[in-house]
Amino acid sequence: MIQPHFLDLQPIRTVQGTVRLPGSKSISNRTLLLAALAQGSTVLREVLDSDDTRHMITALRALGVRCDEAGKHAVAVHGVNGAFPVKKAELFLGNAGTAVRPLTAVLAFCGGEYRVDGVARMHERPIGDLIDALRQCGADVSYLGTAGYPPLAIHPGEVKPAGSVTIRGDVSSQYLTGLLMALPLLRTKTVVRVEGELISKPYVEITLNAMRQFGVQVVRDGWTAFTVPADARYVSPGELYVEGDASSASYFLAAGAISGLSGGGPVRVDGVGSDSTQGDVRFAAALEQMGAAISTGKNWIEATAGTEARRRGRLTAVDLDCNHIPDAAMTLAMAALFADGTTTLRNIASWRVKETDRLAAMATELTKLGATVEEGADYLRITPPVQWRPATIDTYDDHRMAMCFSLAALGGVPVRINDPGCVGKTFPDYFQVLAGISGK
Repeated sequence: MIQPHFLDLQPIRTVQGTVRLPGSKSISNRTLLLAALAQGSTVLREVLDSDDTRHMITALRALGVRCDEAGKHAVAVHGVNGAFPVKKAELFLGNAGTAVRPLTAVLAFCGGEYRVDGVARMHERPIGDLIDALRQCGADVSYLGTAGYPPLAIHPGEVKPAGSVTIRGDVSSQYLTGLLMALPLLRTKTVVRVEGELISKPYVEITLNAMRQFGVQVVRDGWTAFTVPADARYVSPGELYVEGDASSASYFLAAGAISGLSGGGPVRVDGVGSDSTQGDVRFAAALEQMGAAISTGKNWIEATAGTEARRRGRLTAVDLDCNHIPDAAMTLAMAALFADGTTTLRNIASWRVKETDRLAAMATELTKLGATVEEGADYLRITPPVQWRPATIDTYDDHRMAMCFSLAALGGVPVRINDPGCVGKTFPDYFQVLAGISGK
């Protein structure tokens, strides 16, 4: 399908309504891979249909895993019991970090000859800490370009039980996720020790929960040591439902809070709630600190402006550590444009190794709207515009940039979003869903 080069959003007067969220990208790609490695067949329901999950499914099929459609947003994955039938393959994974990191780790223990590659941006996203950990277990992985970055060549190394493995945790939690998901293939007890402060801990919790659903119980000692037992085996749970995407929920919850300042809202999202395993549901608590009124059920969250915020017509500026909600924190930067002073978002250095350097990108694009922005090594400080300016927003082939800046249309100015098709990575019909709850 030919995608438009840009999308013009007219000012949005109000938003109100209910949104059914697409499946979580993080959970979808984890469970697709674990279902492939498991003994038995698994029907995964509410799987996200997006660029990233299509890359994962395509790769699994290339490795000899049968993946069949099983209804709308459902995939039947026929597990290979820990051994991919195909021992030589070239895999292209786009810009899907949730596919590249775990698949690389698993393939390193599979005794085959593989090539792992992606788009140009993936060549700039570090993976060296994961490779260093895999090499401690005897994996033979080499770099085909710049050392420490994809593309990668994986060879049939003499994989051996290491007993103990160390891995850095202060750049990306996906390294630890990939290592933990792969270690059950060694069939031996392994202790993983984390060096440095582990970031994005809720994403590791998603990993541990997914492994648990497939029969592997990892023992966690705080956030510094994880033990994979010797008898670990992935076994199909038969059927599994994927939660709605909590990161995607943030845009609609923020829209409900912002619109509520002028009498709009509420907006409800269905698919995540108090029972969610995703850390990004804590975005709602951060939004509440900014003056939103939040209601929550087991499988839904609703947001509008609180009474005081509605009276003042502004949200409250905050100073927050956002390490636990790295993706959803981008949406807080947009909410900050509607606050009563300067908002500071801290501990977000991981933004620099995402789909783009999000710290630099957010600073640049927020400034176009009239905001005053200070970009630090691991923080962003945002002062709302004195006068909003219409803007053309560059999205850097980053889905979250496009979705975040759609909220600028609530500021009363027209906004042009360049390359809107980049939302296909996680939420292909995002702009249609937003239009469905918007009053122009």
